Amino acid sequence: MGFARPGWGNYDRGVFIPKAIVHRTLLLALNILIGAVVTQRLWGGTYDGPAQLPQVLMQTAVANTPAPGSIIVVGAGASLQNALNNAKCGDTIELQAGATFTGTFLFPAKSCDNLHWIVLRTGAPNSALPAEGKRVLPCYSGVSSLPGRPAFNCPGGVTHALARIVDKVPSGGNSGPIMFASGANHYRLMGLEITRTAGGPDYRLVAAKGTANHIILDRVWLHGSLKDDNPTGFGMNGMTYAALIDSYANDFHCTQIIGVCTDAKVIGGGTSSTQDGPYKIVDNFLEASGENILFGGGAASYTPADIEIRGNHFYKPLTWMKGQPGYVGGASGYPFIVKNHLELKNAQRVLVEGNIFEYSWGGFGQVGFSILLTPKNQAMGTTNICPLCAVMDVTIRYNKIRHVGSGIAMANDRSDNSGVARAGERYSVHDITVDDVSASKYMGSGGMFQVWNGWPKNVLNNISINHVTVFPDPISRFVALSNSLSSPAMFGFAMKNSIVGQNKGGIWNAGSTSSCAYSNIPVIELGTCFPSGYHFADNALIATSTLASFSLGDWPVGNHFPPSISTVQFANFSAGDYHLLSSSPYKNAGTDGKDLGADINAILAATAHAY
Repeated sequence: MGFARPGWGNYDRGVFIPKAIVHRTLLLALNILIGAVVTQRLWGGTYDGPAQLPQVLMQTAVANTPAPGSIIVVGAGASLQNALNNAKCGDTIELQAGATFTGTFLFPAKSCDNLHWIVLRTGAPNSALPAEGKRVLPCYSGVSSLPGRPAFNCPGGVTHALARIVDKVPSGGNSGPIMFASGANHYRLMGLEITRTAGGPDYRLVAAKGTANHIILDRVWLHGSLKDDNPTGFGMNGMTYAALIDSYANDFHCTQIIGVCTDAKVIGGGTSSTQDGPYKIVDNFLEASGENILFGGGAASYTPADIEIRGNHFYKPLTWMKGQPGYVGGASGYPFIVKNHLELKNAQRVLVEGNIFEYSWGGFGQVGFSILLTPKNQAMGTTNICPLCAVMDVTIRYNKIRHVGSGIAMANDRSDNSGVARAGERYSVHDITVDDVSASKYMGSGGMFQVWNGWPKNVLNNISINHVTVFPDPISRFVALSNSLSSPAMFGFAMKNSIVGQNKGGIWNAGSTSSCAYSNIPVIELGTCFPSGYHFADNALIATSTLASFSLGDWPVGNHFPPSISTVQFANFSAGDYHLLSSSPYKNAGTDGKDLGADINAILAATAHAY
């Protein structure tokens, strides 16, 4: 049952609409149309160092997704599918707050447009939800806390403001509860809990049956079940203009040895036969055992482009680590397969900004890297299925990474069948902090950056690391470097204006005796691996040069070698405050006149809402 709202044309059902409303509508339409132009100003330019920034911006504010039609109220026990089938472009479907709608629901394809969205939302008033731009939490659906996760800050206490959409999963598994029909478009889902019943695997909670466009999940609680295999939360394959914003996602995992999957993720994409993107993943809590976000990992005909990943909290609860208090694994008792926070195997023009990455550990054929930039021509049997896969133009800036086994990998790695992908190039990493990197605690290598080429062509190139403050495991190294001397040389490497904590290995060979880094002498390694030139200067390498295995002559000229942490003069190192005191010798010592190390104020501002 529904009632009509005023329309957006000159007339609606015979009623004249004032010109002021028409003018406002035209301005709104113009605002939507010029979104790509606005992008350049928002990002501060079209490039960040060598990396091209996203060129298309999704406009996801409620004002940019108008639904001026009727309101269709669906009470507990009524048919959500009938409401979806009957809704017209511009209608809003309101589900009774606190009610549960069980099943797999198909969102039909309709001829909607940017001025006539279909909104599916809770029937609770806007005042019962977090304000637009604020993250929803499980307490809006009656849950006051989740063991092993950060405590909730629920301003209004525990309520039942969300409507629940639940997939009933048989023992053999399912995909649902939300599937978009091929061609579905202009749907906004808001104020919902989207989940599943316990039982078999649920392969994808939200996905498209083919192609879909203009799909926004806003302030939703998206979660799997406690012990089952839940491979994917939001499958973005086949989608253009898709977004997850201001949401909370947890319990996506795959069980070791007996599970049906290995790579559980909240967001998955990059393995479709269509040109996907742009994507917007902003202000979410993202929890998954494999990769919290994964693009690539299978066959693809295109590389998804223009991906915005900002202001998220990437997290893996330590209760998933066997032996920890409160351990939770699969129903069999086997642990969930833990890999990385963010992995790109097929993606282009990606901005990773203002995120917090916490807890990642190895032990499953991985070494606990937080971020992996690893283009991959995936192997399937004896066939390589993605020779066109590429990772290009990735900017990683103003982020915090901590409690991990290893830092960031930038590696052009072959498939299991020795297949080579299309490209891995143009990466800009700046203004990040990385700390509590531990090989022992998190079963990793303890290293900070991996710069590694395993391809005989299309070699890794154009990597810029600038203004970072990082603390590798003291027993490890801060750069693991390798490329075969029989392959073309890598080129375009720069690391400058950075502060690196004490470590044993410095820049260390990650390959065999035929690697360009075999000498393990930094100045020789860099010159051999990047014979056309490199820039490695104006870095403060704490205590590295004083170790017995190195002398000052082993390093490129122009670097600093403070003998201890205290010499650097951090504001409060033990508390993780990496501002430099005004008396620090590295204050304003950068090539650009800035402090060495990361811009801590910029990081704090960018991550202010990521928790």
